[in-house]
Amino acid sequence: MVSAVTRLSAEEVRARVNTVPDPELPMVTLDDLGVIRAVEVAADGTLEVSITPTYMGCPAMPAIEAGIGEALAECGHPDGRVRQLLSPAWTTDWISAEGRRKLSENGIAPPGAAGAPLPVRLGLGLPCPNCGSVATRPQSAFGATRCQAVLVCTACQETFAHLKAM
Repeated sequence: MVSAVTRLSAEEVRARVNTVPDPELPMVTLDDLGVIRAVEVAADGTLEVSITPTYMGCPAMPAIEAGIGEALAECGHPDGRVRQLLSPAWTTDWISAEGRRKLSENGIAPPGAAGAPLPVRLGLGLPCPNCGSVATRPQSAFGATRCQAVLVCTACQETFAHLKAM
């Protein structure tokens, strides 16, 4: 832990804030999800972290802001603040390749590109993160969170979460 007297630079704080895990998907960081937009010194001299929520009304926002606040305090900026940027809206295109890999390794099918035309799969679904089969079908439009859907693989009989493209 950094002493209260030592105040890390915005770049050093950015490196630390980038490691804060997502409270709903702890296998990925806020940086993996593309939620962190900027870490900079505001006009009043206070360090400010700008974030874009994954969607309006996300119930994880208080936990995300608390995690960032803890990181700011650990970096010597207990007066730092979090600012939500709503424009441009977050998109699943901002999820890093590393984030997509981590989601898949943890049984969550990562989303495709937002706005991309849906592939013609002749009745085949998204690849199963457990066995790789595309013999999958939707089970529920809503999963553990509103940004997820639940699919079932007819090959291995496992259900899995799919992060919806936004």
